[in-house]
Amino acid sequence: MSEAPSPSPGSPDTHTLPSQVGGHANGVVTAADDTLLIKAALPLELKFYQTVAAASEPEFDALRPFIPKFIGTLSLEGELDTDKPPSEGSINSRAQSIVLENLAHPFVKPNILDIKLGTVLYDESASPEKKERMTKTAETTTSLKTGIRLTGFQVYDNLTGEAVHTSKAYGKSISAAQLPEGIARFFPIRTAEAPAQGLPASVLLQILELLREDVQDIRDAFAALEIRMVGGSLLIVYESDAARAEEGLKWLLKDDDEDEEDSDSDDDEDDAKKPPKSPYDVRLIDFAHTRFVPGQGPDEGVLLGFKAILNLLDERIEAVRTYV
Repeated sequence: MSEAPSPSPGSPDTHTLPSQVGGHANGVVTAADDTLLIKAALPLELKFYQTVAAASEPEFDALRPFIPKFIGTLSLEGELDTDKPPSEGSINSRAQSIVLENLAHPFVKPNILDIKLGTVLYDESASPEKKERMTKTAETTTSLKTGIRLTGFQVYDNLTGEAVHTSKAYGKSISAAQLPEGIARFFPIRTAEAPAQGLPASVLLQILELLREDVQDIRDAFAALEIRMVGGSLLIVYESDAARAEEGLKWLLKDDDEDEEDSDSDDDEDDAKKPPKSPYDVRLIDFAHTRFVPGQGPDEGVLLGFKAILNLLDERIEAVRTYV
């Protein structure tokens, strides 16, 4: 990963995002406390976040919980400007950045997977040469056939405490028939014979079942929208620290009454000491080439990808269940 550019005078302290597993590293940094992600403000992506975040757009209500929280924009002077975003045509990627929540921040040891969605990998404004190149990439990888490609992932080693990275070259090299192997590598089971990676099967199974429900909800919300998402991804994050993951599951699965009783006391706790609100997170990310297309229906290539992901999760759930 390349080094991030130095922040502008007056901007908040930043550093290179340490847990990025896919996409382009240039210009993506995180705030000093790792809570925020700062990336170049590209016109289509900013327009997407502003549109989805607007309370006046109820058609995005179902999708809104499944995209990163949009905080605002960051100017050269380092001030957040949420009231007066620039017009689409006046955005300067050097002068302005999008500020989002850092999805990996709540996790102690986040396992992270970036799944590229869609069968079309080029924007409509791309040059003929790039369209030809990206069409070939789709044809020679899993993208065209399944609507997905494993862009990259990291899984923590339980023995060393370090993240083990699998680059995007792996996802480009495998066939559609090998996708279950890739998913198994990202969701390993910890056993006495193989203690280095993975969660206990009982914990992993619950996470997979809950995650699968959320992916279905994202798919259904996306299917109701008329947009084209080129280069977008489904990002999956889950806690690899077993004790922390079990705490998160207990929090997630406890009764609503208990949630209400604990809410006041939770607000007073030190955020750094809290368990994650969930042992996993799943969101749609990367909207630099996402366009609104009224009257053209949903993006069938992306929906094909969701179908493939749901099938892969079903297969992994059945495999993990045999260990419980």
